[in-house]
Amino acid sequence: MTTSPAMPRPLRRLVLVLGDQLWLGNPALAGFDPAQDAVLMIEAPGEAAQVWSHQARIAVFLSAMRHFRQTLQQRRWPLRYVALDEPGFERPDLAALTQRLARVLGELRPQALWVCEPGEWRLQQDIGAVAGAAGVPLRCFDDTHFLCSRPRFARWAAGRKEWRMEHFYREMRREHGVLMAGGEPLGGQWNFDAENRKGYPKAGPGWIPAPARFEPDAITQEVIALVRSRFADHPGDLASFAWPVTPAQAREALRHFVAERLELFGVWQDAMWTDTPFGWHSLLSVALNLHLIDPREVIAAAEAAHHERGLPLASVEGFIRQVLGWREFVRGVYWMDMPGMKSANHYNHRRALPRWYWTGQTHMACMRDVIGQTLKHGYAHHIQRLMVTGQFALLAEIDPRQVADWYLAVYVDAVEWVELPNVAGMALFANGGRFTSKPYVASGQYIDRMSDHCRGCRYQPALRAGAEACPVTTLYWNFLDRHEAALHAHPRTALMVRHLGRMDPAERQAVRDHAALLLGRLDAL
Repeated sequence: MTTSPAMPRPLRRLVLVLGDQLWLGNPALAGFDPAQDAVLMIEAPGEAAQVWSHQARIAVFLSAMRHFRQTLQQRRWPLRYVALDEPGFERPDLAALTQRLARVLGELRPQALWVCEPGEWRLQQDIGAVAGAAGVPLRCFDDTHFLCSRPRFARWAAGRKEWRMEHFYREMRREHGVLMAGGEPLGGQWNFDAENRKGYPKAGPGWIPAPARFEPDAITQEVIALVRSRFADHPGDLASFAWPVTPAQAREALRHFVAERLELFGVWQDAMWTDTPFGWHSLLSVALNLHLIDPREVIAAAEAAHHERGLPLASVEGFIRQVLGWREFVRGVYWMDMPGMKSANHYNHRRALPRWYWTGQTHMACMRDVIGQTLKHGYAHHIQRLMVTGQFALLAEIDPRQVADWYLAVYVDAVEWVELPNVAGMALFANGGRFTSKPYVASGQYIDRMSDHCRGCRYQPALRAGAEACPVTTLYWNFLDRHEAALHAHPRTALMVRHLGRMDPAERQAVRDHAALLLGRLDAL
């Protein structure tokens, strides 16, 4: 257990630094006095088992935490670091982070516990309960990493009938002066989505400059060995692990993306292709969500690339919208709607998650490729998550809680504040459209248009029923059939069900029958 330099006695303030808050600008560290205060960091095996976490997800958190430990040690700040297999903490009843926190509070008896607000409602509640039980005053700070605080988002949302990211994003652009010219959006429009929805050419994506990679140093190699040993039964592998785990690496990843990949990010951001796991994407979500890099720095670098190098505004705006718009928006939604969001189930879907979500062993080429790369890298881009694994789960009537737990488990950038709204709200419509205007569903022909996955697949995206029909297509039409009245009443989905109305009764019944067959044997698809 790392305790050097010696713990101050009495201990004025113990600052708990969580695994996704790894930056020296952490507001709980403000005014830190090494003569009176100490930092506490806790590796907890229970956090890795809260969901069946991908080995790479466990490794990226542990490695980043241990590198931050090194930073604090170099500053000679008093630090209590409870390692995963810390002697004296082996008992099963000391596996959870809060159980370990309670133990340390009892030992050190600080006058106060300071922490930056956690990225998960469960942890926020549990830390408060532990501090209360220990009789230690708790002070929880707004997370200043984000450009929009929780109270600021609540003020924006107050009185609005609809929460829409686009409206929020425009307000953030104005408030922070991003891509603005004289009070108006640069280029005369707020959104360049229409230019950013292309699929790759039929011949394929061509050459794509590789994203920045970071070969594991001694600390990361030690973590990888530990994870392989301790969590051998967890999904995924670590052979390709090359994620940034320090602020310096995060800045290099940003520099490389802006220099080599941002220019064509926009136009191809929705495109998919077999064995092309990263496309033109930034892969900065891991570094951002662990607070290894400030979103302001990311936004400024992208904006400067347009002003100084003439990078296309559509690409720059599309990227900034993900950081300043969607990322900030879903965090605000998460905290406004928890804990109810966790159990939301608008369609009352109850089916079990197919086993092949954990193996990739399915006959559907799109699912096989996306899940395969997820297991290999712990990564898939937003369209793969939304329109492949996500929309299939919606169409197949999978229990939203099981789906959300899967997403939280398998992606290295998953923290609940960002994962749950994207899954429950965006992919599954489980909250009934709280912040989305419609369910995001499409037939297999959308996947065919945006990728090469349907070439050579045993299923045909244009067929609605029969042994060769694409399950995505069959279940899409079945979804429209089941929810025809509700979809017809909404202007953004009325067109879809009008197409349904043109089907003759026999074909419509054939779709229902084939969908029932598929839903009864999801594990075999």
